[in-house]
Amino acid sequence: MSDKPLVILTHPLPAAWIAPLPERVRLVVGPADVAGVAPELEPYLAEAEGLLTWLTDRVDAALLARMPRLRVVSNYAVGVDNIDVAECTRRGIPVGHTPGVLTDAVADLTWALLLAVARGVFTAAEDARAGRWGLWSATRWLGADLAGRTLGIVGFGAIGQAVARRARGFGMRVLYTSRSPKPQAEIALAARRVPLAQLLQESDFVSLHVPLTPATRGLIREAELRRMKPSAYLVNMARGPVVDTDALVHALRQGWIAGAALDVTDPEPLPPSHPLYHLPNVIITPHIGSATYGTRERMARLAVANLLAGLEGRPLPHAVNPEVFRGARAA
Repeated sequence: MSDKPLVILTHPLPAAWIAPLPERVRLVVGPADVAGVAPELEPYLAEAEGLLTWLTDRVDAALLARMPRLRVVSNYAVGVDNIDVAECTRRGIPVGHTPGVLTDAVADLTWALLLAVARGVFTAAEDARAGRWGLWSATRWLGADLAGRTLGIVGFGAIGQAVARRARGFGMRVLYTSRSPKPQAEIALAARRVPLAQLLQESDFVSLHVPLTPATRGLIREAELRRMKPSAYLVNMARGPVVDTDALVHALRQGWIAGAALDVTDPEPLPPSHPLYHLPNVIITPHIGSATYGTRERMARLAVANLLAGLEGRPLPHAVNPEVFRGARAA
C-alpha cells in the first residue's frame, strides 16, 4: 500500500494545472457532470486526507463526519460559502481558497456586463442577426451614458477596488459601502464611503462585490430595489443569494430599475424557463467571472499549493481559518 496521502479532487481539472499532485499524492478524481461530491467518491471518503473542492460542492458536518482522516480542504474559488468553515475549524482542518488571482478577470467582466446592459448590446446584436436592422434610426437601440454618472460599489475589497479603478477611465463618480472605511483607496480612487441606502438612491449603476454571509444573504430585496433610480442598473458579480430573485423580477417588470446584469443567480444554474431570461433588459452569464485561461490556471495552482501545505502540516498560503495553525502552535 502506498504511503502517499489520498486526495479527492471532486471534479476534473487539466493535468498541467495540477501537475505537482500525481507524484506526491494518490489522486482520486470525481466526474465532471455531477454537482457536489459524487456518489462514486463515497468509498474513498474514509481514507482521504485532502479534499480539493469546487464552489458547487457542499462541505458540511455530514460530509466531514465521513472523512475522519481529513487534514485539509482546498476550495477552487475565492468564496467559501459552500464550506462550513466553523465546523472545519472545530475539527482542526484548515480551509484554503484562491483570492487575488481572479481580481482583474472579475473586474473586467463586471465592466463587460455593465456596458452591455447599459447600451443594450445583446438586444441590438440579436436584432442585427435576425434581420431587424433596417434603415439607420436616431431613436432605436438607445442606451445609457456612463461619463459623469455615479457608480455605486457594494463591497470594496480587492475586486470592488479594481472595478472602481476602471471607472476612472469613464469619468464616473464612485460611491462605495464596506464594513470599514478604506481611506487609502478613497484617495487613490476618488471614491466616497456612504451608507447603502444613500448609495442605492444616488447611483446610476450598482455593482455587487460582497461575499455571501448571513449578513449579505438577501442584502438586495424589494425595499432596496425601490430605493434605486428607475434609470439605474444592477450588476451582480458576488453570489446569487445576495439578491432576492423574486423581488428582482418584480422590480424589472414594474420598472423600478432599468435593467440588470447577472453573472450569478439564485438558484444556480438558473433553469431556462425562469422569467429573468424572458426580460429584454436582463443579461445573464453562467458564473464566468474568473473564466479566463490564465486566471483559472492560477486558481488551480494556488489551490494545489494550499492543499499540499495542509498535507505537510504547514500554514496554507491562503487560509480562511488561520487560527487552526495558531492553535496548533499554542498547544
